[in-house]
Amino acid sequence: MTIQNSIDQIRQRIDTACHKAGRDPATVHLLAVSKKKPLNAIEEAAAAGQKLFGENYVQEFVGKSDDSRLDIDWHFIGGLQSNKVKYLRGKVAMIHSVDRLSLAKEIDRQWGGCESPVAILIQVNIGDEPTKAGVTASELEPLVRQLALLQNLRICGLMAIPPQSDNPEESRHWFREMRKLADSIETLNLQNVSMTELSMGMSDDFEVAIEEGATLIRIGTAIFGARDDA
Repeated sequence: MTIQNSIDQIRQRIDTACHKAGRDPATVHLLAVSKKKPLNAIEEAAAAGQKLFGENYVQEFVGKSDDSRLDIDWHFIGGLQSNKVKYLRGKVAMIHSVDRLSLAKEIDRQWGGCESPVAILIQVNIGDEPTKAGVTASELEPLVRQLALLQNLRICGLMAIPPQSDNPEESRHWFREMRKLADSIETLNLQNVSMTELSMGMSDDFEVAIEEGATLIRIGTAIFGARDDA
């Protein structure tokens, strides 16, 4: 199956999930996770109409973004060290993986000379798993209140990876909890904070995520096939 065909099938599934949930398909955006995939695969996806691409590793992202002349938007979705933020400055439309004040302060500092703030999402460790990054549900509001004071970033929502399961329905509870967290943050009416984006759902469970309110679904394998390191 070609990348074009894969993207077409995913978009059909997005439409079906949205109609099932009574949502407008235009409110759900497909983020193609292109980590460990060559630039020619990204070019093929872009030719199929894909506009949003997510990368996990700074060095790999920089190489691809510097070599690419494509009219696309890059999102950074992987774990991020503060000393590598400078390599993303002005090159990414959104950072999905902010989970601590020190990182946010460095993002704020680096974007200080840019024309516009950078959009960020706060990563939530929704299953409270010791091996995963992200703030716990109880830590979320205090962090949001601190980040709201930083002028060169905009908090646009939340991101999460629920506990792994072979059954997509088992993720529904976690996606629903994310929606509740977002709603609770929205009621705070903080400056520089909106909960318009929920980044959740991947190749195996994105339809359930859409039914529970996802606006950004992160799809890699279902577009590009299994990674070589999988």
